[in-house]
Amino acid sequence: MDTGNNFGLTSTYLPEHIMAIRLSIAALCGAVIGFEREVRTAEAGLRTHILVSVAAALFTILAFEIFHTIDPSTGSQADPIRAVEAVTAGIAFLGAGAIFRDGGGVQGLTTGAGMWLAGAVGVACALGFYTLAAGTTILALIVLAALRAIAHRVIGKKAEEDRLGRDESGRAT
Repeated sequence: MDTGNNFGLTSTYLPEHIMAIRLSIAALCGAVIGFEREVRTAEAGLRTHILVSVAAALFTILAFEIFHTIDPSTGSQADPIRAVEAVTAGIAFLGAGAIFRDGGGVQGLTTGAGMWLAGAVGVACALGFYTLAAGTTILALIVLAALRAIAHRVIGKKAEEDRLGRDESGRAT
């Protein structure tokens, strides 16, 4: 007798410990991306990125669990990719909410992109692509942290030159 089903638990295609591992790795990767945003005092930081990544992983796991419950002999067809597309659209909606215009500029674009990326990393974790998720997380850190410093140094220098009315050679314009 299956004790779990007496309590309303459903048997799963993936073992539950694998699901827990995948959700935990999604949380860790989301935390790494979110920590960088938190340090930069972005609108969406550590907790938001963890939640986005874990939610994306959970929705993906659920989509594939549902896919595996459908009996192929019934003639029904399921497309789990549609669920992944829905997750992507939902995360894009959240990311768009982080973006706003401030005077002549746009604020929150990197935060929105980071949330979208955290969701994609969550989907990768849910599908068991841990190496891909970890590599993407490392790449995100390089883009967010290292390239930020370089961009601000180059753009900051250009902005200062523009402010002082000088060209690239340092001559007054």
